[in-house]
Amino acid sequence: MLSRSSAVFGAVLVVLALAGPASAHVTIGPNTTAKGGSDVELTFRVPNEEAQADTTQLEVDFPTDKPITGVLPEPTPGWTVKVDNVTLATPIKTDDGTVTQVVQRITWSGGQLPPGQYQGFRVMLGSLPDNADSLTFKALQTYSNGDVVRWIDVQQPGQPEPDHPAPVLTLTAAAPDGASPSAPSSQVTATASVTASAPSSFGASSGATASAKTSDSTARGLGIAGIVIGVLGLAAGAFGITAARRKGAGTGTPE
Repeated sequence: MLSRSSAVFGAVLVVLALAGPASAHVTIGPNTTAKGGSDVELTFRVPNEEAQADTTQLEVDFPTDKPITGVLPEPTPGWTVKVDNVTLATPIKTDDGTVTQVVQRITWSGGQLPPGQYQGFRVMLGSLPDNADSLTFKALQTYSNGDVVRWIDVQQPGQPEPDHPAPVLTLTAAAPDGASPSAPSSQVTATASVTASAPSSFGASSGATASAKTSDSTARGLGIAGIVIGVLGLAAGAFGITAARRKGAGTGTPE
């Protein structure tokens, strides 16, 4: 019994040793945005997968066949950033003028990313293309021991994920004119419901006010009518007493 348990335990250790630590990838966030979007903030998230080496450099290639205009890197403390541009074969016409050069590559270097940690490198994308479904950003990660990990493999439809996939930004259809892409439909419906119910509440309040005024007027009318009837009753009573006295005086026996 003991030998069987020992064999099972040994097999588990072998499986765990062969599996090794979970592999993380260089990714981007968000990984989905609208076609033709502007001023989009993008973060390249870089993990350190080495056990005894620091990440010291990251190179990211930007797609030039589907160019992105107005790319600006955000300063990252402890890292130096270098931007390489390329001249376009076909200039891009924008509302701000004609663009002849776009960013081809951004390199962050000089920093140290220790094992077991990750670093985010942020950029601002001025204007995204509206004629593409996705954008691929191939990246090279360099370690202090000289190792270079190439995150350049493109995912193929129907195939398993490659060992070193390139970060991909998926582009979705832009929101219709007049619609707010940041407001979920439930919020829009709730807003419309509140707006629609506001006049109804106002009308109910007005109706209650009008009803109160009507009741008040009726009460006043009834009060005045009661006073008039009371006065008439007193007048009739006084008239009856006077008439009775006069009749009594007229029918008395003379001496």
